[in-house]
Amino acid sequence: MRNSMLMNRVAPVIVWAVSILIVWQCLSWVFLEVLELPLAQSKLPYLHELARTFPDYADVLLAEGAVTFSNAALGFLFGTIAGVFLAIMMSISKWVEQLTFPYAVASQMIPILGLAPIVYGIVHDDQISRILIAAYITFFPVALNMLRGLRSADPSAVELMYSYAAKPWVIYWKLRLPAALPGLFSGLKIAAPLAVTGAILVELMGATEGIGVIMLRNLYYGPSHNYMFWLTVITGAFLGIVSYLLITLFERILTPWQPEFRKTGGED
Repeated sequence: MRNSMLMNRVAPVIVWAVSILIVWQCLSWVFLEVLELPLAQSKLPYLHELARTFPDYADVLLAEGAVTFSNAALGFLFGTIAGVFLAIMMSISKWVEQLTFPYAVASQMIPILGLAPIVYGIVHDDQISRILIAAYITFFPVALNMLRGLRSADPSAVELMYSYAAKPWVIYWKLRLPAALPGLFSGLKIAAPLAVTGAILVELMGATEGIGVIMLRNLYYGPSHNYMFWLTVITGAFLGIVSYLLITLFERILTPWQPEFRKTGGED
């Protein structure tokens, strides 16, 4: 039964992936052979051509992707810490929630496309800018989902712990925090790919290294760099997928009691 459940999860992913590859190839044929578009940047190159040229650029993509991913990870970490801390404070004090939550919501109204150049212009450091933007993107979904999780603890269980004279920190450690973990990971899975996107966006503003730098560079170099441009786009998407899968792995390890992670007995 467990194998069948795993297949039910994997099969839709495989179907979607194969469908996207087929659509890509068909669109490439239309753009390149039928329409014969003059601008190479507007064309979708054949996937087999990208696969053929990938080894030529693999070292550069790996090195620049590592720069982007490491800065996004640092920002993601700082944003997670800040979001968890604020959520705990808001769950403890209604006054703190009323004071800070409206500003947290209002901060998300600022378009990230407009905020990134402002931050970069203030700090004049591409690494710090990437970290700050990634932290900014991470902060709100983590805080919101963590707060929701902290308040999802069973009220009768909370009352029972109070009846046994449990200290507030014990209630948080033993009850509220475990109950909040599924919600926290929901926020983390939303924020992780967005943190990578935020880091790449800052790199497009004038950084010296990172996947966004070579993406922008090859976009304007002309037709001879069309394959490299599309490989940077795919690499950026791959980094987002990897970040999501890493959070999912940690979720499986730290919250094995969730229904989707429980081992089901029986044979196929």
